[in-house]
Amino acid sequence: MDSEQLREYGHRMVDFIADYYKTIETFPVRSQVQPGYLHNLLPDSAPDHPETLEQVLDDVKVKILPGVTHWQSPSFFAYYPSNSSVAGFLGEMLSTGLNVIGFSWVASPAATELEIIVLDWLAKLLNLPEQFLSKGKGGGVIQGSASEAILVVMIAARDKVLRTAGKNALGKLVVYSSDQTHSALQKACQIAGIHPENCRVLKADTSTNYALRPELLKEAVSRDLEAGLIPFFLCGNVGTTSSTAVDPLAELGKIAKSNEMWFHVDAAYAGNACICPEYRQYIDGVETADSFNMNAYKGLLTNFDCSLLWVKDQYAVTEAFSANPEYLKNKASEANLVVDYKDWQIALSRRFRFFALSLRSTSIKGYVYPTLENQWDIK
Repeated sequence: MDSEQLREYGHRMVDFIADYYKTIETFPVRSQVQPGYLHNLLPDSAPDHPETLEQVLDDVKVKILPGVTHWQSPSFFAYYPSNSSVAGFLGEMLSTGLNVIGFSWVASPAATELEIIVLDWLAKLLNLPEQFLSKGKGGGVIQGSASEAILVVMIAARDKVLRTAGKNALGKLVVYSSDQTHSALQKACQIAGIHPENCRVLKADTSTNYALRPELLKEAVSRDLEAGLIPFFLCGNVGTTSSTAVDPLAELGKIAKSNEMWFHVDAAYAGNACICPEYRQYIDGVETADSFNMNAYKGLLTNFDCSLLWVKDQYAVTEAFSANPEYLKNKASEANLVVDYKDWQIALSRRFRFFALSLRSTSIKGYVYPTLENQWDIK
């Protein structure tokens, strides 16, 4: 396919997507197919000859769309809002077209620097403390999902403790959260090697919007200390998938600090709303946190996947995830002049994903968060 064919087929693909959104309300929101339906519609082996774009798109209409649950339908109310946008589509096209693998600064300087700049923009819009900005020890990074964000900071917190207490102390490490916290925390504990019996899931207070009661946390921490265990990680919530619970961050943060625990705030579901001054009260106390996460694809009209994580101490993360084989070494990195995001995440490789978010961020100050009618007013 040459450049002119790309131009022609690209226009057709955009038309296909535009037509899909024009008619999306006509589709049943939830797919009506039965398990295994696609096996009966596709051949057992890969085709020997190519098909035209028209044939491919016809197959999508006839065979794929019936098996799609339409997350962008205005009638979709399951799980959480996952709103995309035209600006997001265009950003994804540009990202895919450049196809940058930006694991380090030298691999693509613009990819790294744009990510740093846009995350600082958003941190300022949220009025996060300066410790979360890139000009100091902190900074932000894009993760695929909140699950990855929680796992990254938990491993960073674990390794920070074990460097002092010794690797044999792993079985003594204890994690705390309310029973409203996303199951991503449980998965992170499993991967990080935290013993299941050391995961304290504390009952939320149903009389205060399912928040975690600080006194309950204090009691649990005291019992564990008396038993010779090591409290090391606390996860607070700003909006949860199950109940939109918001925990008292300031009080929880004081407890975490007094017991030298890493305090992570999971605001994946509702953190976007706190860009609006009238909702910022829900992250009061975030200055006590060591890390903060929100999902841009839940409400900021950015395509999945785009989960934003800020940390106060980037070195705690990079010490846990850094790997520098000979083929990745370069002068800028060795002189500590740049950020290498490969050391801020689980994977080595990463996409140039920030075009979608940066395009969206140019008008983000014009947002009025969804009203009860679930409408956006973009100024």
